[in-house]
Amino acid sequence: MLMTSEWAFILDEADELSAMILSSGPVKRLKEAYAIVYTDVELASQIQAFGRMKEHYEDVQRFGKYHPDYHTIMKKIREQKRALDLDDRIAALKLAENDMQDLLDEVSLIIGRSVSEAVKVPVSNPFFNSGSSCGTGCGTGGSCSCSA
Repeated sequence: MLMTSEWAFILDEADELSAMILSSGPVKRLKEAYAIVYTDVELASQIQAFGRMKEHYEDVQRFGKYHPDYHTIMKKIREQKRALDLDDRIAALKLAENDMQDLLDEVSLIIGRSVSEAVKVPVSNPFFNSGSSCGTGCGTGGSCSCSA
């Protein structure tokens, strides 16, 4: 494939879009929330402990209720998850992640629609999903106007 002036223009525009996204408010809030969560040594250790507990949980899930530690692992993982979910810093990080994902979904839809209205763009937010060209029928067993 040869590099043409059109490709160079597209690459320049992509770099500009990337810079705009990286300097946006949602990215700044995500970086701040991430720094707040992971610079707190105690909170970071709770997250690591939860990660280790998730490994035990996955091992228990293979055997189900027949695993000898089933009830204790299930109880501990719920307690740890609840403790993390109730932390305001974790909640702020999750909100920042959702805002960032919404921004990326919106940009993806704009780019997809600029190519063609028929382009299917996967999005995580149902609000954006209703605006995509294929609605909610693709892959869900519903009726869809797409030809895929």
